[in-house]
Amino acid sequence: MAKPTHADAELLLHLYEIRREPELRRARAWILAEFKPSTWADVKSRYLSHVDEDRWFRMATSYWEMVATMVNRGTLHPELFFDHTGEDIVTWERIKSLIPDARADIRPTYLMQFEKLVEGHQAYRKQINAAAVAKKPVAGKTKKKR
Repeated sequence: MAKPTHADAELLLHLYEIRREPELRRARAWILAEFKPSTWADVKSRYLSHVDEDRWFRMATSYWEMVATMVNRGTLHPELFFDHTGEDIVTWERIKSLIPDARADIRPTYLMQFEKLVEGHQAYRKQINAAAVAKKPVAGKTKKKR
């Protein structure tokens, strides 16, 4: 994979600045701590009804879909992004059980880029974690000098 560029770093910093915007920060905090529906029908009846939670749900999910599209389409270097955060994975875990019904209700590609991003991020973490473990000596064992 190509080395991250200065433009990648600038875009990543800009996306971080956007995350710091107070309303998006509140939306992200809400979805991670307070959003607890069990079905897509719960989401529709409780949150997609022109209340703050409606705006926060749409804001948080559309932010991650936007970022995912940039990473998946090669606008932002994937490994640079993956090394930076894990909030995408945590957010996806909060909503993934709702997605099949949401796709049936809204459109089959709903949050598809977000899902693809998280799959790539998890595969990347698995790879770098395995590499890190392989480099560490196992506790209690020492390498013999030849």
